[in-house]
This record gives sequence, C-alpha cells and structure tokens, in this order.
Amino acid sequence: MNNSLNNSPNPATGKAVEVIAYTDGSCLRNPGVGGWGVYLPQGIDGTSASCELSGGVLETTNNRMELEAAIQALEATSHKLPLKIFTDSEYLSKGITEWLAGWKRRGWKTAARKPVENQDLWKRLDTLRHGRSITWQWVRAHNQNPGNERADALANQAAHQLARQKR
Repeated sequence: MNNSLNNSPNPATGKAVEVIAYTDGSCLRNPGVGGWGVYLPQGIDGTSASCELSGGVLETTNNRMELEAAIQALEATSHKLPLKIFTDSEYLSKGITEWLAGWKRRGWKTAARKPVENQDLWKRLDTLRHGRSITWQWVRAHNQNPGNERADALANQAAHQLARQKR
C-alpha cells in the first residue's frame, strides 16, 4: 500500500488521523434479503461526529453483504487518510489479506481452479483499495465490541426494513 498519503494530525489531539470503520453484513435467509452496515465512530474524516451508513438488497447472500459493507466504507472515506476496517467476517478478512493475490494470479480462480465467488464485488473492492493505506482487522462477532455491534445492528435493520417493504 502507498503509505506516503496525507496523514495530517487531528487538530483536537495532535495525533495522526486514522479513519476507523466497522463493517458488517446480514442476510435474513442465505440467500435472501440482506443488509449491510458501516459505523464510523469519528465520522468519515476521523475527526467529526459519528456516521452510520446502511443499505440492502432483495436477493443476496451474507458474504456479498460483508463485501458491500467494506466497499461502502471505502467509497465514503477519503483515499488520502489511512483507514482501519474492523470486520467480523473471516471471508472478507482472509479474502482481502490472504487469498486475493492468489486469485488474481490464477485469473480469478480458487486454489481448486474454480471461479471465485462474488468476483464482481472482489474486483470492485480490489480497485477501491489501491493507492490507500488500509489496515484490515478481524474481530469476533457478538463479543460486546460496541463498534461491531453497531455495524451489525445497522445491517440487520437495513435487511428487516427491506423485507418489510417487499411484503
């Protein structure tokens, strides 16, 4: 990653600004109605009020919603600031830090030579991460982490709201 990006200090603390994002995905049935949520405790610039983003898809999977949440976090924040993404999805965490390079080397095939699932979202995520300083941090789900719990609630609320509209 390019680490020569603008990392100006937070005027309030004097410390370098790092944007923190908690992301989560939800699916009421897998596949089925899904939702994604992003919680930014210090806002999209790391220095302001918290920000919450969410949305949903009528027919999707949990893994797609996990990826979509990360994509939305990247799209909402400045590429000039370092970003730390917390996710409880091992699929997302391992995919972006361990598997992606191999998939690309093999022409978007898994080690078993099968097409990578959710390739459209992985490619989008891959494009969005270039030129950014990003740290990916896995956290255990439902383990009383306030940021993770908020992202989970946002994803679930989005899925349930969409399901109610569908009726």
